[in-house]
This record gives sequence, structure tokens and C-alpha cells, in this order.
Amino acid sequence: MSKTNAGRFFEDYAVGDVITHAVPRTIKMGERALYHALYPARHALHSSDQFAQSCGLPFSPLDDLVTFHTVFGKTVPDVSLNAVANLGYAEGRWETPLWPGDTITATSEVIGVKQNSNGKSGVVWVRTTGRNQHGEVLMSYVRWVMVRKRGDDPAPETVIPALNSAVGADDLVIPEGLDFSNYDFALAGEPHRLSDYAVGEVIDHVDGVTIEEAEHMLATRLWQNTAKVHFDATNRPDGKRLIYGGHVISMARALSFNGLANAQMIVALNGGAHANPCFAGDTVRAWSEVLDIAETAAPGVGAIRLRLVATKGAAGALRGDDGKYHPDVLLDLDCWALMPE
Repeated sequence: MSKTNAGRFFEDYAVGDVITHAVPRTIKMGERALYHALYPARHALHSSDQFAQSCGLPFSPLDDLVTFHTVFGKTVPDVSLNAVANLGYAEGRWETPLWPGDTITATSEVIGVKQNSNGKSGVVWVRTTGRNQHGEVLMSYVRWVMVRKRGDDPAPETVIPALNSAVGADDLVIPEGLDFSNYDFALAGEPHRLSDYAVGEVIDHVDGVTIEEAEHMLATRLWQNTAKVHFDATNRPDGKRLIYGGHVISMARALSFNGLANAQMIVALNGGAHANPCFAGDTVRAWSEVLDIAETAAPGVGAIRLRLVATKGAAGALRGDDGKYHPDVLLDLDCWALMPE
């Protein structure tokens, strides 16, 4: 009997299954140093204990996407090791900040399955939850992936979950104590507050970063992402390693500082698509569209809903006349962030 694991195939998933993902990870300050070395991340709340304390927090939490990447990485061996593509996200919420010294664990519940018409693959929906050592939910989200079939077994009964198109503003979780009443705009880097933004506004974040193979490989190892397409060049016919989609997400988020420096914390992931593949040598730029603005119960804290787009092309260009993404578009992400009113 083999002691190694080739990963799950489409036939191995059944609605209702709960998967406990292996290898808890304790996150300390070295994670922040590596994250900020990988990406030009400069949001003040995630950079300075003193700034975070002036905003009512005990000290600076880890970047929100560190939580996402770590939880996501836990799921890869069980969910997407044999994936053809990661198709989308929904109903993502950050519920508890990640503090240095926290230990992350993750579980996923299978909530949907649908075999593709070609009979060679199928789509699997999972709801993943990451928790800290106290059992508190750090974040949860739904994602769906296309997974290869092992053989010609009969297709399971199709179950497609009903998912909300967005997290409602009233359902956003505001970190305990967060208070932007005495927010220091000079230290944050920009003067723009929530009232300076308008729904429909498009912000060109101007800067670009050329993706390097070495940085991408460091990121996949850092978050223990074992998906074959990201590190095994023999796994694709073109001999290229596919850049981890989360690497593009973090790059776009970091680039968005120029124009959205005060969008301090991501608190919800409404939806997202990795529109086209990204490879080493691509130069990534970012732009955002303001989709909504809302108040919160926390003093001085508002919420801004953003479409964050990573692209190799021009700001504002998303889809062609046929409704399909432009070939230059790499990422289309819909999220809520917290910003001083």
C-alpha cells in the first residue's frame, strides 16, 4: 500500500464532507518581514504598532492577506492539488485580526459538485474556515475549483450552492476597538477620506511591478502551497510555472496604496476571478473602481467597496464587446475595506 498521496480527484468529493487540513502554522513577525519583502505593502495599520494603537488596536495586526494566503495554502493538498483552475471566490469575511504568535488551522466543507460535460473534470465548491488557537474564526470564504477526474466513474448528483453576490455592509466585522477618530492622515500617506471617493470613480494606481520567478516561488513555499502548476514546470504543456493567483492579489493590493493608502483593512471578499494566467516576466499594474460606500458603527470608520483589477494593460479596461475579459486582465476582485470617514 502506497504511503504517498497523489491528491484528491473529482470522484473523492461529496457534499457534506468536512476536511480537516494538515499542518497548523504559528505566524510571527518574520512573516510580516517576508510579506513586505515580496510586495510593496505600505498600509500604515499593518506597518506600525504606534499607528495601530492610535487607531484603538493593541498593536499592529498582520496584513489581512497573510491570513488569506496561510489559510488558502492549508487547503491546497486537499482541495486543489489536482485542480485545472481556481474559478472564483464568494462570501469571504475577515472576522478576527491575525496577531503575531497566533496559530492558524483550517477546515473546508464541500458544499457543491458538478461534473463537466467533457466527463474528464468537474467543479467542486468548498467553504473554508481558518481559526486561531482559541477557536475564533479568523476568516471564512467559499471558492470553487475545476478538478480532474481519476477515471470514468459515474457523475455524482449535481449540487450548485446558492451564494450571495456580495457581503452586506451590515455584515462586515469591525475589529474590536478600531477607532479612526484621531486618524493621522500625514503618517498614513494620503489625505483622502471616505467622503472624497464617489461610486463609479476609477483610480489608476499608476505603478507597475514585473513578476519574477524567484519571488513567486518564495511565496508558494512560504504559504506551503503545493499546487503542481505553480512549482512543477513539467506539469503544463508549455513548460511554464503558473504564477499563484494569490501572488497577483497581494501585488495588486500593495500597488493600490497609491490612491487608496487609507483603505487600511480588507474585511470582505465578495467575489473574484483569475481572468487570465500570469507568468514570470509579466508586468502587473492595478486600478480600482469604487462600487459602494457605507457607514459602520465604529467611531470614524467607514467602509468602501472596491473592484480591484490587476492587469498588464490600461486602467479602466476590463471586458470587450463580447463580455469576455480583455486578455491583459489578470485579476478581477470585489472586496470591502475599512477607511476613515
